[in-house]
Amino acid sequence: MLSIAEILSQELGQKQQYIENVIALMDEGNTIPFIARYRKEMHGAMDDTVLRTLETRLTYLRNLQARREEVKSAIETQGKLTEELCAAIDAASTQAEVEDLYRPYKQKRRTRGSVAREKGLEPLAQAIFAQDGSDPTVLAQAYVNPEKGVETVEDALAGASDIIAEDLSDDPAIRKDLRQLISRRAVLTSKAADPENDSVYRLYYDFSAPVSRLQGHQILALNRGEKEEFLKISITLPGNEGAALVCRHALKPTMHVSAFVRAAAEDAYDRLILPSVQRETRSDLTDMAAQGAIHNFALNLKPLLMQPPVKGFVTMGLDPGYRNGCKVAIVDATGKVLDTAVVYPTFSQRKKEEAIDILGRLMRKHAVQHIAIGNGTASRETEAMTIELLKNFPEAGYVIVNEAGASVYSASPLAAEEFPDFDVNLRSAVSIARRLQDPLAELVKIDPKAIGVGQYQHDCPQKELDAALGAVVEDCVNAVGVDLNTASQSLLKQVSGLTAATAKNIVAYREENGAFTSRAQIKKVPKLGPKAFQQCAGFLRVPESKEILDNTGVHPESYAAAYQLLTLCGYNKKDIPGNLADLHQRMEEKGLSNLAAECGVGEPTLTDIAKELRKPGRDPREDLPAPILRKDVLEMKDLKPGMVLTGTVRNVIDFGVFVDIGVHQDGLVHISQVANRRLKHPSEAVKVGDIVKVAVLDVDEKRHRISLTMKGVPKDA
Repeated sequence: MLSIAEILSQELGQKQQYIENVIALMDEGNTIPFIARYRKEMHGAMDDTVLRTLETRLTYLRNLQARREEVKSAIETQGKLTEELCAAIDAASTQAEVEDLYRPYKQKRRTRGSVAREKGLEPLAQAIFAQDGSDPTVLAQAYVNPEKGVETVEDALAGASDIIAEDLSDDPAIRKDLRQLISRRAVLTSKAADPENDSVYRLYYDFSAPVSRLQGHQILALNRGEKEEFLKISITLPGNEGAALVCRHALKPTMHVSAFVRAAAEDAYDRLILPSVQRETRSDLTDMAAQGAIHNFALNLKPLLMQPPVKGFVTMGLDPGYRNGCKVAIVDATGKVLDTAVVYPTFSQRKKEEAIDILGRLMRKHAVQHIAIGNGTASRETEAMTIELLKNFPEAGYVIVNEAGASVYSASPLAAEEFPDFDVNLRSAVSIARRLQDPLAELVKIDPKAIGVGQYQHDCPQKELDAALGAVVEDCVNAVGVDLNTASQSLLKQVSGLTAATAKNIVAYREENGAFTSRAQIKKVPKLGPKAFQQCAGFLRVPESKEILDNTGVHPESYAAAYQLLTLCGYNKKDIPGNLADLHQRMEEKGLSNLAAECGVGEPTLTDIAKELRKPGRDPREDLPAPILRKDVLEMKDLKPGMVLTGTVRNVIDFGVFVDIGVHQDGLVHISQVANRRLKHPSEAVKVGDIVKVAVLDVDEKRHRISLTMKGVPKDA
């Protein structure tokens, strides 16, 4: 039997030694971001995505091994564990296979088969199933026993049939083969519970598709429609293939007994095996769809969190609304609130003019350069008002910001603590402004599920979804790095090695003692021990420190190596960062392996050190395309087929891509229109936040739908 490390090595295509190293590092309490960034030599520079997959599979395989041992122990207690069964359990590669092997030995509730066994009919069942040519009727005569409730030969035969059917139902080989057959050949059919009752599930009122071709979003929609009692769903095999498979396992070529066993096998299939395997199939399909939805959500969340910050500008945040008005918050270049207001542009033309006047005065007073508008209720009217406002401020521009989750944050205890004197709606306006300035720092305050870049998230296992999205947030925060002197508690707790408690202690220490002056100073924070310091130090930035490396991604354990590299390449500390333009060239001349050996680190670590030395404090998000600042507005009636527009990808789901093209309603690029090649998923071509060129295919104003295409649209159109 392969070891867990060997299995993971084969699955991930990585050297076994690297896998064993990562497992050891995880078991020692090291975090994924720390392992990914600072232990590259030990794992061959696997990225955080591969390491997360390894972590998930390691947990599954360890749980599988534990379950194997539990099952073997339970069977051994019954005195029924043979060498062959033990080997089969050890060889089982999934939890389902282990449970199939355990099924015959599980304690069951009282069944027709168990009742027949209580009547002493198991020897009869075994004799009939031997299929040696004996007549079942003759065999059954010896088992007629009125005292045990077997009044007639027919009673004995019925009991024997029930026992055979139950044994066949518990046969792991039959279940395995049937499960495979269903995955290849079965068809799922959906019918309307009431065809006259219209609903969002009408697409599935008369729906049929092979199980093997069902898409994740279809499965989750079907499940929800069934749960809400709009749909009735069944899974069937063509012809009589399922029963035939069970009969092939059960029958021997003898005339009399085979007919009896065939009837028992068909009963086993119809009454016991098929309903059970159908439930398992539905469960497996749901698990597959949920995992796909979770993966898609995580895939979308990462680029959303990693959107380029628009820092260094005074920004006005507008949280649109009708009855309660449009909430306004102005924040300075660091996100500090300068002013707030409420205007009512949707009440009347006079109120709209009044709102423009108020906002104009605020823009002049605070030198506002950017406006962030939430994309919720009344955003279209607010956008139109902003266009008129900007006629007097040609140097300014606006961006429509996805406000998903802003209301969740504004009503949270965290927001109340941050802005105790602000109305809930004003907190949302602050959040919207800050989302433009630094999306990551603001979005970490919100439950990732509320950000809205997936589908069917409420139908997914919440524990698994939380874990996957939490991992994405953690990876993004640590990839960017955190300013120790400005980061909120919400941001700090996402740093490798820190917890909510230690993050809170850092903020309290900072408030009591002033700004940190070095990384080493965080060792003085209560409950932040040596292990936590090792895990977090490289991801924290201290721009105010006299030690320039404290504002880089170089880990304190590698400071000596960094300065040794400078010396070997003819530099000194004062050359950081301005005079290191030819550092890479000098490293090549001296040889990377030689330098690494002299510096006492591995080549990947030395390469990372060199990158940091050339650009201390570099934000990796700066390499991504900045948000589109708009100065005008389009309406659906302005759109014409063939019109080419620039847009921002807002969401990527199984069947297509939603793109913000400056109209209140996002347009949909169906998966078939994303690229000139066949795609399994739109994420193969685009990601959230991408700036793309699209052409309008169709506009349905009544249903508020815009169909777009990316095929054949030049990128420089």
